[in-house]
Amino acid sequence: MGLIRFAVHPASRFTDWPEVHRGYLTGADGRIFPTRIEVDQHIITARRSSSESSKLHIAWPVEGYGCPVLHTASLPEREQPYLLPVELARGELVQLRNQAASWELAGMQLPAEFRTTSAAAHRAFGKAAGAQHDPEAACQLADEALQAISRAAEILCLSFAQQALTGRQQRYAHLPLALGCGIGSAPDAEQSDLYCAAFTGVILPVQWTRIEREEGNYDWQPVDDAVAWAEAHRLMPRGGPLIDLGPGGLPEWLAKWDHDVFNLQSFVCDFVETAMSRYLGRIRLWEVVARFNTGGALTLNEEVRLSLAARVLEVARMVDEEAQLIIRVDQPWGEYQARGQHRLSPLQLVDAIIRSGVGLAGVNLEIAMGYQPRCSQYRGLLEFSRLVDQWSVLGVPLHLTLASPSSVGPDLLAQPDLEIEPSIWPGGCEEASQAYWLQQLIPLLLAKPAVASISWSTFSDTDPHEFPRSGLLSVDGSPKRAMETFIDFRHRFAKR
Repeated sequence: MGLIRFAVHPASRFTDWPEVHRGYLTGADGRIFPTRIEVDQHIITARRSSSESSKLHIAWPVEGYGCPVLHTASLPEREQPYLLPVELARGELVQLRNQAASWELAGMQLPAEFRTTSAAAHRAFGKAAGAQHDPEAACQLADEALQAISRAAEILCLSFAQQALTGRQQRYAHLPLALGCGIGSAPDAEQSDLYCAAFTGVILPVQWTRIEREEGNYDWQPVDDAVAWAEAHRLMPRGGPLIDLGPGGLPEWLAKWDHDVFNLQSFVCDFVETAMSRYLGRIRLWEVVARFNTGGALTLNEEVRLSLAARVLEVARMVDEEAQLIIRVDQPWGEYQARGQHRLSPLQLVDAIIRSGVGLAGVNLEIAMGYQPRCSQYRGLLEFSRLVDQWSVLGVPLHLTLASPSSVGPDLLAQPDLEIEPSIWPGGCEEASQAYWLQQLIPLLLAKPAVASISWSTFSDTDPHEFPRSGLLSVDGSPKRAMETFIDFRHRFAKR
């Protein structure tokens, strides 16, 4: 078994750093190795089955930027431990330089502030790399370099978004992109005004666990009301997810069939056919399958989930030949592969679905940050840009569904197995942090031609929802600051 060791000074940094155990290694081709992280005093040992050069990806606190996932350059095994902050600075600096060169080659004008900050980052890294004979001093200097690198990356991404959006707006009066949000039920009159001021589309709750809580007993009324509400307000509807293969995504009564794949497939396909037939012609965009890449529903393995997803898409296509069918992928960076329970990356799984010829109309990337244990780890803008570019190679439109908490504390209407991680956010977990994240992220996503829609997971905290404290309306019905952010972007970029 191969291993790479990293030193962190001082050792007291491990006291409040639980994210260290979620680190993982990747190969030169980007594949994620099943990784075991061990900590002994000030040494981190990362173990994997291969002995080839690897990159360590790990959440590291950066002053002013929270605790984002950073990565080292590709490193060979050696006896002497690497200084982790120095190697993180090296890896992040290489990525920054490569991205800046790529965008400049494509015609982007690099701002003077970026060049100044980038030069400062290079100088800080040079000092850190040259001081490794004094580990504590080198780690401190590397932290200063990471702060400068993070600032330079932020400047670069925001400038790219501004320049790219200017170019897109010159070609389109209004961007060909939808803004949407998930609702649990039809909003009242006051909430409807707020919703329509912020969004052009809506995610309707056509979810099996809500509709058929008991076998054979269907409750379509909430969905019927939501569909009628969407039609009355001229919102573009998206139904689903019909089949959610994540934890708790399938009805409890289906558990007795988890080892009978044939009958399980029959039940699943029957629900998809029933739901789509009921709203034939009224809902044209369907999210048919969700989270088939990570799983967690029943005891379905990767092969069964993949075949089930392909079969369900075939049935959906037979029900409505004109419908647009999409699938949802959660944790699209694939960090869950580090646990060693998944053989294929999320990109490989979706590519297999596309190659099956079902006529997939898009992929929905679910990015829920600020939660654990089964959500994406926090990342900076540059990682988001690279993620969209990576998924764009599939050649199908991308839909992004976002979620993050606006505060800490219990949320009885959310999934009980999810916990809020307040320490990852710059400035702590509060409404201002949630809104600021969107203010920076949405322009970057709008600048990407491959992105067809941007959606928020939850409209109101008063509806049953998955991600704790993620609604745009508080339990008292008052709008949060993130709601104002969506209204602003809808007014500027997504008018109808």
